[in-house]
Amino acid sequence: MSEVLSPCGGYETLEAVLKTGTDAVYLGSRNFSARASAHNFDEGELERAVYECHKRGVKLYQAINTLVTDDELPLLVSELQTACKLGIDGIITQDLCLPVIVRECCPDLPIHASTQMTVHTAAGVEAVKSLGFCRAVLSRELPKGVIASLAKMGIETEVFVHGALCMSVSGQCYMSAVIGQRSANRGMCAQACRLPASAVKGSERYDLSLKDMSYIPFLKEIEDMGVTSLKIEGRMKRPEYVAAAANACSDALSGKAPDIGLLSDVFSRDGFTDGYYFGKTGSSMFGTRTKENVKAANEAFPKIHELYRTQHKYAAISFSLYAHEGEAAKLTACDNNGISVTVTGDTVQTALKRPLDERYVTAQLSKLGDTIYEPAAVSADLSESAMIPASALNAMRREACALLDDKRAAANTNVCAFSHCEPERRSHKKQPSGLRVFISRAEQLGGVDMSAVSMVCVPPEMALTALDMGLPADKLAVVGDRFTFDEAAEISRIRAAKDAGINRLIATNIAHIMIAKELGMSVSADFGLNITNSLSAGVLADMGAGDITLSFELKTGKLKQISSPVPVGVFAYGRLPLMLTANCPLKQAVGCKGCKGELYDRTGRAFKVKCSKQKGYVELLNSDVLVMSDKLIDLDFADFLSLYFTDETQERVGKVIAAYKNGTALDEKNMTRGLYYRGII
Repeated sequence: MSEVLSPCGGYETLEAVLKTGTDAVYLGSRNFSARASAHNFDEGELERAVYECHKRGVKLYQAINTLVTDDELPLLVSELQTACKLGIDGIITQDLCLPVIVRECCPDLPIHASTQMTVHTAAGVEAVKSLGFCRAVLSRELPKGVIASLAKMGIETEVFVHGALCMSVSGQCYMSAVIGQRSANRGMCAQACRLPASAVKGSERYDLSLKDMSYIPFLKEIEDMGVTSLKIEGRMKRPEYVAAAANACSDALSGKAPDIGLLSDVFSRDGFTDGYYFGKTGSSMFGTRTKENVKAANEAFPKIHELYRTQHKYAAISFSLYAHEGEAAKLTACDNNGISVTVTGDTVQTALKRPLDERYVTAQLSKLGDTIYEPAAVSADLSESAMIPASALNAMRREACALLDDKRAAANTNVCAFSHCEPERRSHKKQPSGLRVFISRAEQLGGVDMSAVSMVCVPPEMALTALDMGLPADKLAVVGDRFTFDEAAEISRIRAAKDAGINRLIATNIAHIMIAKELGMSVSADFGLNITNSLSAGVLADMGAGDITLSFELKTGKLKQISSPVPVGVFAYGRLPLMLTANCPLKQAVGCKGCKGELYDRTGRAFKVKCSKQKGYVELLNSDVLVMSDKLIDLDFADFLSLYFTDETQERVGKVIAAYKNGTALDEKNMTRGLYYRGII
């Protein structure tokens, strides 16, 4: 059976969803939560939440899913220690430092690979398995065929089935950070995708705003695939939203018809979409929140309150009463899992009028009201004239239920052992700085001064062209696709490049580390792996990465703190990627023929759209170009600098490389220093 996994941004939502009924919840504490703007839970609330969940047999997973910097590692260790002490059922995380700390400090604590790790292929699943993750939370963009195949790989899988869709692949959105210093990877997303953005200059459109997803009509099908967990998005949503979604999921799994209309009323962006599930992207997936949507929600809330006006029943309880005059009354309560408690009451009296009978006892003990229990069998061993006042019998029932709550909570709470640790941060001997260039178009290769660069990185389909132009194979690398729906085809392209003599793969996601190992290639970890601390750098090195490009979301001072056992580089030139999306904002708006390769925001700024439509994704790039050629002293900690070219001419490529070789300024009209000096909030 798949679990229904509900979001809880605060205690009020937790209470609502537990009354409605769910199998598991996920929430964040006040630290390291990817929904930093939610109320979240302090330690006292978290302890209470664990008790309330576990007495019901509900799992509680804690999201510690922001990227971590070196100076935050002690706080992270403390956070994990608290999770172990409280008996949290699992940690959801994207930072690769977590497996290291858990392995050394608390190896029995389950960890789940967050959707922000961009796990969407078989090699990606194998990668997180190798790191000790017991569950992979799959990317939301996957069609049902891919979901079904990944669910058979010997690891728990979790799939989002209802809630908001980010325009960008999770973990690969930097728009909020680059534009407003609020990093989605640090829990501070400003939802820039919900603002006006248009494929038509001067027109107010919302070409980055997707409708909410809903796969609820297909939950039985997804369950039959072997998916472990059916996840509802919504830690920023109201209690009514979560309660309605959890109830609809439960109905769908039990064969009842879920009330999709009520769900749409409580919150939607002009309806729902199942486009990714069926592999049908396009304009039908886009939508915004309208006045009509808001009005419908206000009318729906009273109906939804009825869902959690009374307590959902999580267990059946059987009672056995022993009542003989002159002896203490005893009441045993046993749930359907065999957990039992016995309470002792007052001495049983002799009835003056009407003695106890089994029918009366059954009626009194079945009054379970707002408890989490429903009545099952009641048996009674009664002497002929035994009498217990109704008030005393009710008190024994209440005490038995309370003790059973405690015993069930204890039985469902696995307190993990924790040994304080300080995982080793390893470093390497700094190597002379080199220039690494990333080429998008074949004609740009003519502008590359091979004497000035240490590596030229090209798409696999450009590998033979680069070799034919005389570029040496030992200075060439192929760049893996940032997202793929056909990993076998991608591996075939990479293998062809290897067979031609190119032996290095640039890993744009964690799957490529495994692919490189399978093909016997050297591998370099690119910026998409979001490395922000020393321990994560060490993990990639241990997996086989020969060098690492660090996250461009950090200030230079934070980057300098990172110790790595292998060389490190930085994104030093180019249009910073803002979004990686499987749904082209331009195609859905104007079609490929009308595409100008640009998206315009409400201020008129033009953002380049880099098309890889034959691979199933596009990239939204910044309107300004990152230039650091005259600030190289501030990047002196790096072993190499990466220059990313998109639409530059051959001549411009040559000028940029020369500027970085000589440390001189570039005449760039729209220039930015990125986040290297501003940092993120």
